Amino acid sequence: MNKLIGGLKQAMDACKLRDGMTLSFHHHLRNGDQVLNQVLAEAAALGVKGLTIQASSLFDVHAPLIDHIKSGVVTGIETNYMSGGIGRAISEGVLAQPVRFRSHGGRPDAIDTGRVHIDIAFVAAPAADARGNANGVAGPAACGSLGYAMSDARHAERVVIVTDHLEPYPLMPASIGEEDVDYVVQVDSIGDPKGIVSGTTRITRDPVGLTIARYAAQVIEHSGLLKPGFSFQTGAGGASLAVTQYLKPIMKRLGVTGSFGLGGITGYLVDMLEEGYFESLMDVQCFDLRAVQSIRDNPRHQEVSATRYASPSAKSAAVNSLDVVVLGATEIDTGFNVNVHTDSNGVIMGGSGGHSDTAAGAKLSMIVAPLFRARLPIVVDKVLCVTTPGDTVDVLVTQRGVAVNPARPELRDSLKQGGLPVFDIEELKNMAERVTGKPALVRPQGRVVAEVEYRDQRIIDRIHSINS
Repeated sequence: MNKLIGGLKQAMDACKLRDGMTLSFHHHLRNGDQVLNQVLAEAAALGVKGLTIQASSLFDVHAPLIDHIKSGVVTGIETNYMSGGIGRAISEGVLAQPVRFRSHGGRPDAIDTGRVHIDIAFVAAPAADARGNANGVAGPAACGSLGYAMSDARHAERVVIVTDHLEPYPLMPASIGEEDVDYVVQVDSIGDPKGIVSGTTRITRDPVGLTIARYAAQVIEHSGLLKPGFSFQTGAGGASLAVTQYLKPIMKRLGVTGSFGLGGITGYLVDMLEEGYFESLMDVQCFDLRAVQSIRDNPRHQEVSATRYASPSAKSAAVNSLDVVVLGATEIDTGFNVNVHTDSNGVIMGGSGGHSDTAAGAKLSMIVAPLFRARLPIVVDKVLCVTTPGDTVDVLVTQRGVAVNPARPELRDSLKQGGLPVFDIEELKNMAERVTGKPALVRPQGRVVAEVEYRDQRIIDRIHSINS
């Protein structure tokens, strides 16, 4: 009954790790994670080659992955998000076969339905017992929700819990249960929880971003959705997070109490829960340490799996009960298609995460972005990569005004009646270009280095190498 095993090497031997296998990892420790690097270093020492990495997201802390690609230890990557350091290497063609990008809902859908087969899931667990019960709310590396690891643990051929904090049996609560776990490995450290917080999970103090956030809150007010039972999710960008501080006084003035906040949860939404603006939070990932503390202590702050959060094949998913989602963009085109995969030069620096899932599910999906960045307009004729299709995007909010998808004429009328500066999206594009000029078109033409799989399994775009 004791599943403790001597170390990662012993776990790999017990799981019969061999060339060509698929190994999975979660990203709840974000840029503080050490488990992926520890596992791949051990696999490399064993001489294993041709591995596919099935990671819910990859961050700069995972930069050693690049050397493992060059040495042939890793030959495939499937993920929902990839930060700039690894993204640049992929964009330069370091990996022979294309990366497969999915969304936070598309990934558990692929695992749950068997389209993705995981040989060994390595689950970084801040706390565990010797039989494999594990959670994210105890221990020195507490990260909160383990929602992205749940499908992996349920369906992988072998499951290895990697922890730096053992507690007596039975560990409670158990986000992952002993019935799904084969082995438990204790290491010195699974990572640094301070790495959960990054520049993209802090509220903006920039005046332009705050203007955008104020307009976004007014869009919500005049959308007709801000009424008792209102549900809400905001992305992790600074301007998106700032919407919460402008939304609170509007909800107070109107006497509105929301039903739930959803998604990657921050301290800003925790404050709204504790101050009575929402009845509950549904949390697939904690974005800061305040949220970690809340999900441990507050029973109205609930952990949910990625399947329940956003899977299109689930019998129901929380994103389909969302009233409003506030999201960011690196660029948006005149057809309202949004890119959050690449920068303006086509270099990979992100991924959908829950972007396309929430846009498809919410009654109102709103993009908040400055009209231009670094003298490059945010609105373009055609995005370099389609992350989220335009038919699921309702509103673009910038510091100069708001554009509404032509498919929502009633929303446009409501916002105009509410006094918001409403323009056609082409007018916003022209405003930006009067400041920046019309930029030269940059569209990489090298071989395909990544494919973007939409939540319905379609390949909706391909990303090309920046090297010809």
